[in-house]
Amino acid sequence: MPEFGDGLPAMVRERARFEVFAGVPALVVHPSFALDGALHSSLPSSLPSSLHGAPAPVLLWMHGRTVTKELDPGRFLRLARAGIATVSVDLPGHGARFDAALQQPERTLEVVETMAQEIDGVMEAIRATPWFDLSRTAIGGMSAGGMAALVRLCRTHEFRAAAVECTTGSFAWQRHRAMYEAARADALNPIEHLSSWRSIPLLILHNQLDAWVAVDGQREFVEALRERGLAKSVEMHEYGATGAPHEHAGFGSFSADAKDRQTAFLVKHLRGG
Repeated sequence: MPEFGDGLPAMVRERARFEVFAGVPALVVHPSFALDGALHSSLPSSLPSSLHGAPAPVLLWMHGRTVTKELDPGRFLRLARAGIATVSVDLPGHGARFDAALQQPERTLEVVETMAQEIDGVMEAIRATPWFDLSRTAIGGMSAGGMAALVRLCRTHEFRAAAVECTTGSFAWQRHRAMYEAARADALNPIEHLSSWRSIPLLILHNQLDAWVAVDGQREFVEALRERGLAKSVEMHEYGATGAPHEHAGFGSFSADAKDRQTAFLVKHLRGG
């Protein structure tokens, strides 16, 4: 049976721990974790101080449908090298809580809704550890994970920045796709629930040719923020043809550029330069 972390590059595995926060499986990659080559599972918060290091700013990251929290370790390594921790969680029905039914496209908004509801519990659980500076937190995700992030940002929160990829804050643009569920979409649609939106720095990356999540939906969402005076700290960068599958995930030949942009953005807004 594969061991935890077998799919992670050694440089990420050395800085990683597997945890369960409020029932949600999480991969924690931290700049101060001991570089001893060991990957621990469900370590208690009463670790020796030599393993704690300084509390780090942290990104809560959520992946897309059908993949897992371990996806895209290059993102986690860049952030760790920049002094920022990542808590990457499994969406409902994914990874360590696998449920094939929940990975079907018509269940996407159900997964988004459940994940958005779980975020506060995860943040409360990580507050009980000594690893993170909870005054410097960011939230983000790609595709379905990005939708969960935007849904959560429509309610009062303490996040200092957000970064999303290949996602949308205007669900109406997904009407033609199997994921669209009218009642749930109306209840969750970020563009229709901006009364509590706080103007924090927001980085949006998207493929112009995205075949699964139309870039026009995200453009409309940004315009809605602008109309309400909430977009002064919003950066949206669009890529042309990248060679990514369905031009939807990973940004293909621009993958490194996307990761570098996100890292620089989070360094600026979580570390101050």
